Amino acid sequence: MNIFKIIKDIEKVDSEVYDRLASRRQAFSSFGSFGKKVALAAVPIAMGTMFKKAYGQSSSSIAEVLNYALTLEYLEYEFYQQGLDANGAIASENRAFFEDVRDHEMAHVEFLKTALQSMNATPVAKPTFDFSAGGNFNDWNSNPATFLALAQAFEDTGVRAYKGQAANLVSNSGVLTAALQIHAVEARHAAIVRRIRGLKGWITNDERGAGMPAPTQAVYDGEAQTMQAGVDVVAISGVSAAGVTEAFDEPLSMEAVLNIATLFIA
Repeated sequence: MNIFKIIKDIEKVDSEVYDRLASRRQAFSSFGSFGKKVALAAVPIAMGTMFKKAYGQSSSSIAEVLNYALTLEYLEYEFYQQGLDANGAIASENRAFFEDVRDHEMAHVEFLKTALQSMNATPVAKPTFDFSAGGNFNDWNSNPATFLALAQAFEDTGVRAYKGQAANLVSNSGVLTAALQIHAVEARHAAIVRRIRGLKGWITNDERGAGMPAPTQAVYDGEAQTMQAGVDVVAISGVSAAGVTEAFDEPLSMEAVLNIATLFIA
């Protein structure tokens, strides 16, 4: 779930959001272990109650932000659910892992739906998805290699998407803490998928990795950075350029994330 985008856009609509919620730290104290217990049913209910107290009636702009996030969560949940339902998409030794990831995505879906309903807004209907991306991945639900390649692309996209909004939360320590807890779990998911595929748990340069189809390159564009905060890390560390790109993971803009996601919406 892209909580960074949701929170930042709500702040734009209502600059007094934290005053309405008593205090930033108080408002988000109940999410201290969110990243560890993301699948708990109480989380969507708590978040929905918080939105209801803050706004009463939903504004169209807030509902739009939440429904956008819900659409992305539908996509991820459906990918894993359809993969688990398919004959031959997931190797038996990997089923338990993908069942856990599927459950995390369902928790996100219910979280957003409850928040929208608590604001008297209507959750967007689940779109029709085409995980073949118009025929680019026709065997995604019958070939474990293709399924894993797409899982890697989705997870690596999600990690970079979180990072793309992190700077917007620097002044809000409570929100930033909760968001980084979620981000850490997503990053671990991505690393596990990559290791299942026989790759390093991190990204080298802007390489897709062995066996990744060409259309997934957009997920990795921009990763080959050796300059961090204006500092040439290769020059100061003596580490190779490839090693430096592995040591720092780059953000992905919301526009880029949307361009990737829309490939899979029919």
